[in-house]
Amino acid sequence: MESGDLRVFQAVATEGSITKAANRLGYVQSNVTARIRQLEADLQTVLFHRHNRGMVLTAGGKSLLEYANQILGLLDEAAKAVTSAHEPRGPLSIGSSQTCAAVRLPKLLARYHRQYPEVALSLTTGNSDELTEGILRYELDGAFLSGPFDHDELAAIPMFEEEMVLVSEAGLEELEEAPAKPILVFAGGCYYRSALESWLKQNSWKSPQTMEFGTLEAILGGVSAGLGISLLPRTVVAKGVEEGYLRAHEFPEEARYVDTSFVWRKDAFLSRPLRLLMEQLASAAEPAADLFRA
Repeated sequence: MESGDLRVFQAVATEGSITKAANRLGYVQSNVTARIRQLEADLQTVLFHRHNRGMVLTAGGKSLLEYANQILGLLDEAAKAVTSAHEPRGPLSIGSSQTCAAVRLPKLLARYHRQYPEVALSLTTGNSDELTEGILRYELDGAFLSGPFDHDELAAIPMFEEEMVLVSEAGLEELEEAPAKPILVFAGGCYYRSALESWLKQNSWKSPQTMEFGTLEAILGGVSAGLGISLLPRTVVAKGVEEGYLRAHEFPEEARYVDTSFVWRKDAFLSRPLRLLMEQLASAAEPAADLFRA
């Protein structure tokens, strides 16, 4: 069993398809198929259930994927350790919610890039569940996660506190009018969505229609057009409120403030680029957070 075979197996398991895995890896499909069959022959077990809609891991495949993620993660970390010995360089993969990426991170990432231009910094956006999974699978070096945080395999630096507001079109003056409107949210796994749905349930509001959107811009556009309401950080909607096309309504005190932390795997090798980023984060964390202020 070679590391290259494990990478092919990991790609197929992640994509659920030989075709998609081949495209991702830049291989021909026959090569991917042959390597999966050879791996199954070497291990003397079937790794995938094959059907018309794709491929699904067997119990043995699921077990192998856990080890493959760890092994390939260690190999990637070893490469990072070698390249981190001199001038900071190499990949640094960070995750964030769209709201945090839009308002909180631009100044931080710009400052980091100015200081360490040889680091290949990449930013992936997603919801809390997606980002957590990315860290656990060694796909992300770390991520900014919002909401209560407690995970045995992860460590965190508290970064800043967001004030949450219910946001509507400018013409909605009273929140009592809001229950008749849909709520505009990101897909499941988003902490802000969970907080809003929990609050609506606790206050016995009739369950409104839920509309899922893929981008922050789409949610803000829908809200400003009167399509519905949403729950977002005040920093995200401040410009729209100031310019008169959004209105911010105070969220109840007990649920108004949400902490955001930078999170990483406890057992991961901390490459030099990641350590330098964490040093910047520690110095920038609120209350001394001029770097993050809108």
